[in-house]
Formats: sequence, C-alpha cells, structure tokens
Amino acid sequence: MDATAFLKEDLGHGDITSDALMGDVEALAKIIAKEDCILAGLEEATAIFQHLGVRTESEHRDGQRVEKGATVMRLNGRARPILAGERVALNFLMRMSGIATVTWKLVDKCREKNPNVSVAATRKTTPGFRFFEKKAVMLGGGDPHRFRLDDAFLIKDNHLKVVGSVKEAVKRAKAGHFNKKVEVEVETEEEALEAARAEADIIMLDNMPPDVGRVVAGKIREISSCTIEVSGGINPQNIVEYADYADVISLGWITHSVRAVDFSLEIEEISKKGLLERATRT
Repeated sequence: MDATAFLKEDLGHGDITSDALMGDVEALAKIIAKEDCILAGLEEATAIFQHLGVRTESEHRDGQRVEKGATVMRLNGRARPILAGERVALNFLMRMSGIATVTWKLVDKCREKNPNVSVAATRKTTPGFRFFEKKAVMLGGGDPHRFRLDDAFLIKDNHLKVVGSVKEAVKRAKAGHFNKKVEVEVETEEEALEAARAEADIIMLDNMPPDVGRVVAGKIREISSCTIEVSGGINPQNIVEYADYADVISLGWITHSVRAVDFSLEIEEISKKGLLERATRT
C-alpha cells in the first residue's frame, strides 16, 4: 500500500488549519465505530498513521464483528499528524467496513438456504481502489472473483458477437491455456447448453430471472458438472431467490452501491507541556 499517494491526495501541500492553530502538541486519540459492523480497513488505517509517525494500538482485527461504540484503534503521537491522517484513515475504515458488513449479511442470508453457495464481487469497483474493495469482500466472507482481466477467461456477449459462437470461443480460450479456467456468460438456454457441451469450466447465467435460471441450471447439470454462476440485476432484496440452485452469486452491488459504515476520531487528551509551549510562542 502506497500511503504517501493516498495522503498526498488529501493533504496537498499541508494541513494549513492545523499548522496555523497548534504547535508541537502531543495527543491521545481514539477511533470509534458508530454502528455495528464487520471491521475492515484497520490494517490500512494503521499504515496511514504509522507512516505519519503516530503510534497505534488495537485490540481488534480486520474481519471481526464489532458493536456500536467500540474503540477500534487508539492513537498516541503529535496532534498535527493525527489530524493529517484522520480523514484518509477513516475513509478506508468506512468504505471497507461497509462492503465487508453487507457481504457478511448476504453470505449469511444465502447460506441459510444453500450452505455451499458463494457470494462474489465483480469488477464494478472504484478506479484505483479495487484491491481494497475486493479485500473487504473477502473479509466479509465473500469471494473476490477476478481482480484483473488476466486472472481467468470470461467470455461475454461482445466476445461472442465477434467470434460467432460459444463453442468456438471456448475452443479458442482453452487452446494452449490449460491452467486458466474458462467461464462463459450466457443469456439464453441455448447458449447455456452449448457452453456445457463445449466443456466450459463455469457458466454464468446473466440476467435470467430466478425461475428461468433454476430450470436452465437443471438442464446444464444433466450435461456437465461445471460451476454455475448467476449475475445481473441481483441485489440484497432478491439475492436469496438464486441461492438454492447457484454455486456462485456475483453482484456489483456490494462494491458500487454499498453504504459506508460510520466511524469517528476523537482526541481524548493533549499534553500540558505542548499547550504551554504553544501559549508561550503565541
């Protein structure tokens, strides 16, 4: 993680407010969870503060469930660096914990119906922040799916328009790439069964209503033991409708539409020595 780059975006040439208002004051501070959540981003927040020379301490860890009011981190150091790192650190915690918490809730809900189903992310992520969003999904018990285009083959509708057929596309992908899985996104039963006969490793039923997808998945399993994924138009309100027949449910919602969890940083104490020195200079 490049803490310098993240801090530069927020600091610019410096925190002019803190520089103008305070001297070299020492402070103790804490970060508090303002709501129940699955904690994520603690490692990144720690890296931000440590990069600024602030000492950190926590009894919690990423992936742990914490309750509203819990102190997730204590800080000890000069006040100006603490305030300089505040927003960047909180942004990591808020965004990543929001993703982890929603993922955990959806995984828990779906596995009540199918203990073996996986809930996965997509590449619908914030530019430059994908690694952290996918990490948050994993901390919430989900699957990251592909991080990059070179992770696995995913033959989509536009690929099929160019190539001409599912069978030919799978054949080309498998040629010379024995160590990469080949997934095909299909929109019709005909395409799905063609992909099964072509021995695709994963077949994604895209934008199929749950009742239609359930029928198509049954027919695929008569031909192939491939993994069946569903995607498209899935959200927290309808996700359980897919859980009984899918092996994987992927949805961009958990990275592009999730609400951040609220955290706050509060300064608890400041050193009298620092205050006296500031007062003397003033």
